[in-house]
Amino acid sequence: MTAARIALGLGLAALATGIAAPASAERATTEQYAAQSRARIVIRPHYPGPNAKRYCNFWLARENRPSGPVITPQQHCWWR
Repeated sequence: MTAARIALGLGLAALATGIAAPASAERATTEQYAAQSRARIVIRPHYPGPNAKRYCNFWLARENRPSGPVITPQQHCWWR
């Protein structure tokens, strides 16, 4: 019982003297750093012209899976 009271007293003393403050200060600087280091991504849509056509190639490919080899449909498309 006495050791628990001493530990509780030390914890309250640490809070009163501000020893626990660096954890919140550290969290604030980490959040500020994360906000400053975010990458800016610019997305510019690329639309094909009004007469563009979509061309596609289709084929079947063998994929090795844990349950065994499987035949799956594949496709690749592009605009011209």
